[in-house]
Amino acid sequence: MKNWTSLAILFFAATLSQAQPERWQQRAEYKMVIDFDVRNHQFKGTQELIYYNNSPDTLDKVFYHLYFNAFQPNSMMDIRSRTIMDPDPRVGGRIFELKENEIGYHKVRSLQMDGEPAAFEVAGTILEVQLPRPVMPGAKAVFEMEFESQVPLQIRRAGRDNSEGIAYSMAQWYPKMCEYDYQGWHANPYIGREFYGVWGDFDVTIDIDADYTVAATGYLQNPEEIGHGYGEKTAASKGKKLSYHFIAPNVHDFLWAADPDYTHDTFTRKDGTVLHFFYQKNENTEEAWGRLPAIMDKAFDFINANYGQYPYKQYSFIQGGDGGMEYPMATLITGERSLGSLVGVSVHELMHSWYQMALGTNESLYAWMDEGFTSWASDEVMNHLRRQGLIPGRVLDDPHASDYQGYINFAKSGFEEPLITHADHFVTNTAYGIAAYVKGAVFLSQLEYVIGKKAFRKGMLRYYNTWKFKHPNANDFIRIMEKQSGLELDWYREYWVNTTHTIDYGVKSVGEGEERLAGKAIITLEKAGLMPMPVDVLVRYADGTEEMFNIPLRIMRGHKPAENSEMPYKVLEDWPWVSPAYEFVLDTNPDNILDVIIDPHGGMADVNRDNNSLKPKR
Repeated sequence: MKNWTSLAILFFAATLSQAQPERWQQRAEYKMVIDFDVRNHQFKGTQELIYYNNSPDTLDKVFYHLYFNAFQPNSMMDIRSRTIMDPDPRVGGRIFELKENEIGYHKVRSLQMDGEPAAFEVAGTILEVQLPRPVMPGAKAVFEMEFESQVPLQIRRAGRDNSEGIAYSMAQWYPKMCEYDYQGWHANPYIGREFYGVWGDFDVTIDIDADYTVAATGYLQNPEEIGHGYGEKTAASKGKKLSYHFIAPNVHDFLWAADPDYTHDTFTRKDGTVLHFFYQKNENTEEAWGRLPAIMDKAFDFINANYGQYPYKQYSFIQGGDGGMEYPMATLITGERSLGSLVGVSVHELMHSWYQMALGTNESLYAWMDEGFTSWASDEVMNHLRRQGLIPGRVLDDPHASDYQGYINFAKSGFEEPLITHADHFVTNTAYGIAAYVKGAVFLSQLEYVIGKKAFRKGMLRYYNTWKFKHPNANDFIRIMEKQSGLELDWYREYWVNTTHTIDYGVKSVGEGEERLAGKAIITLEKAGLMPMPVDVLVRYADGTEEMFNIPLRIMRGHKPAENSEMPYKVLEDWPWVSPAYEFVLDTNPDNILDVIIDPHGGMADVNRDNNSLKPKR
């Protein structure tokens, strides 16, 4: 009997572990050596990639991204840029005009897996590889590649000779293994939008003319060979090539940039984090970049306290690119900006270190969890910096108000597309931008309204600490918030992410009905929009007092707590989402009511606030 009991316990434990597995993820270890030719804007590279198949699947082929191939006439990115309704002005038809020595390319010269040749075929920006033998579940394979590349004229993020004169912005610059996860391969052609990468370690050596200073993801291993601060060259290095050797642990991409005129400043924070600043010092940059280190130090303080501890030992702000673009441990930003603009782009790209570089969502599928969460947090960080007097501008009561208005305006346009749309497949660039950056930010701010500030703020920290260095999806996030709040929230994710249904609640009548004569007032609300929401209702009385009523949705299975201890707060009966109207009764004569206001603090993205308040008929 004892043995049978033990076997039953073991069986139950095994069944439970299979029912609730820790989600697996692949891993990669890159070792690359790059020999860069600055005269021809080309480089030769060797890459050793140790790929760990942590999946339960047998892999008989793999795929690599060849991003530079997008910068060629008639590439998918070129065609998309020339045919979309609202092209990005930074691209437009420029790729189509590139000459042979101006295009970008990756040419794979050889590829082996565990010493055996692997057959491959180039399909635009994807390298399709047929393996000589399968990579079994739990096994690893060593891929060795030789490749040659040409850096395109600055077009989109990556390239050379950007508008501010930065020589090389080296983003998406190497053959990069595509991600394989529980949904299979993600070998998406590159058309200029989002990215998704395998967690891994990078060991990168870049041989380049000594006149150039290199900034990169990772920790420089040989600063003494490069020169003090590795922005000042030793006399012995003049006219020669230097080898920059970087190590970057536990990241899913690697960025570098190079320019002969970079100034390199550093700032060491009290917690030991070293901030690096690479920029061309001139009359357009000197003042703002000179003030940037102290401001970003304060930004780090606020971000670490509110969104989770930064997980690396350094971060680099690098002038380059064509706007602002985030990468692990670094960002590329255009630098000839006013102080407010420079801090704004720096804060936004830095926040991506939390929402994408540590929480590595598939941003092609969930761009709003990357850009939207970053935009939401950036609004709060910027408002904090204004409150501290570190940057100019008015401190806002609600730093997210402009996101709400931007979303509402676009929702009325008829061009909105659901957040669930793959980033590459939006019909317009504007619809993508509003969805990813604006509606994604409203998703968080509005969720705080739904569950309450305390649960929401704790939930954001819990999300970061639970899912950092993993690949969370939308359901993973909402489950964290369910656990933190004790509420059921799948309805919120489904409506806000999967549909374009809008919110519109109104006060239909105040004090009307048969009970008026009995010294009571009936309040009638209506749901004119298709998306249901819990509703806060403020009643203001003639004697100057106020009372807040909360009407939860029945599908929430609970309600948010009171947040203002000084104001009476009453939770009313649940509102079934199918009901177009809702009534509740106040024990007061209608003449004692000044007005009834739905959502007085603007927590809901209500597309028609004209009907949100009503005064009783006198």
